[in-house]
Amino acid sequence: MAKSLLEMSAEIIAAQAKHKAMEPDEMAESLRTVFQTLQEIHQLGQDGEGNEETASGDSLAYLRRNPLKSIQRNQIICLESGKAYKLLSNRHLALYSLTPREYKKKWGIPMTMPLSARSLTNRRRKLAKDLGMGKQLAEWRAQRKQQATG
Repeated sequence: MAKSLLEMSAEIIAAQAKHKAMEPDEMAESLRTVFQTLQEIHQLGQDGEGNEETASGDSLAYLRRNPLKSIQRNQIICLESGKAYKLLSNRHLALYSLTPREYKKKWGIPMTMPLSARSLTNRRRKLAKDLGMGKQLAEWRAQRKQQATG
């Protein structure tokens, strides 16, 4: 059974109060504000499905104007399909006859920026540092340079 808006509001404020000391007046005002916001959201949802499609279309249009905003903390939104992923794979981009390089060029994304969620990129970067991959690469390049000159 779905929760009522009042129950959801109370849960939100209770969670907030666990992390931040709140006066009773502040809690009451926050509860009113959250409840009103949830009512507005609920009312927008009741107005019809067409509005949701327009809203998602508007957000995709915004992301297409600002492509760097499509790379977010926990997801990357494909500017071709509008779907969210952790990583835009070569296989997914091939559906639109694009390579990662062409996709970045088309949307103005820097070539050095990975097509993955920031959290995934940071996790991989940390793992590479822990494994000493940067040092191994530097050693390999030095050996290759010696072989080429010597």
